[in-house]
Amino acid sequence: MKFIHATDIHLDSPLVGLERYDGAPIDEVWGATRRALQNLVELAVHEKVDFVLIAGDLYDGDWKDYNTGLFFVSQMTKLRDSGIKVIIVTGNHDAASQITKNLRIPDNCRMLSVHKPESVVFESLGVAIHGQGFSTRAVTDNLVAHYPKARTGLFNIGLLHTSLNGREGHEPYAPCTLDELLSRGYGYWALGHVHKSEIVHQEPWVVFSGNSQGRNVRETGEKGCMLVSVSDGILTDIKFMSLEV
Repeated sequence: MKFIHATDIHLDSPLVGLERYDGAPIDEVWGATRRALQNLVELAVHEKVDFVLIAGDLYDGDWKDYNTGLFFVSQMTKLRDSGIKVIIVTGNHDAASQITKNLRIPDNCRMLSVHKPESVVFESLGVAIHGQGFSTRAVTDNLVAHYPKARTGLFNIGLLHTSLNGREGHEPYAPCTLDELLSRGYGYWALGHVHKSEIVHQEPWVVFSGNSQGRNVRETGEKGCMLVSVSDGILTDIKFMSLEV
């Protein structure tokens, strides 16, 4: 089994203030998040992954128009055509969008509940994915407390948008401790919200993939996703894959 863990795509996020600088590549920068998403889709198809996990902040709040959503749908359709499923939880920026609620996504995509943790099981792959999205922009409750224990005989994955026990420069949303994550018994935690890639814990794995494209001048360094391989219920390989443009 092979999957991609991505997060904080912030589709169509503008680099605010760039228009003040004469000759700045405004159009190129504004299109960067779209091209990063295209790179994600191309990577998933090339690597023949079984599914893609998106751990929140797919969007960047309310859209200027419906083209943001239509672009996302077009990219997810490419994944559907390759037999790749997509599991998503909403983050604080997604919860701020009103238009998102009316978008019809392709049937290979599953948006998990914002009211309580929801589990998706792919028996043929031997995997159970557990997650809960944000219903409002500011979620200060500990969502992990209600996540189910690991299902026996399956590789369990937790999908969560969280600040964990606090990360500099990020709002303290859905706070929790590392011990609380480990207590669920999952093999992998796919975390979002923090824009810097970080492997918090190994065996079991607790990972922030970081965002796919920098959104401001302070977000430097490589941006991308995690490509994860699992064999016989054991994580055998994890690689950071660059997506940024």
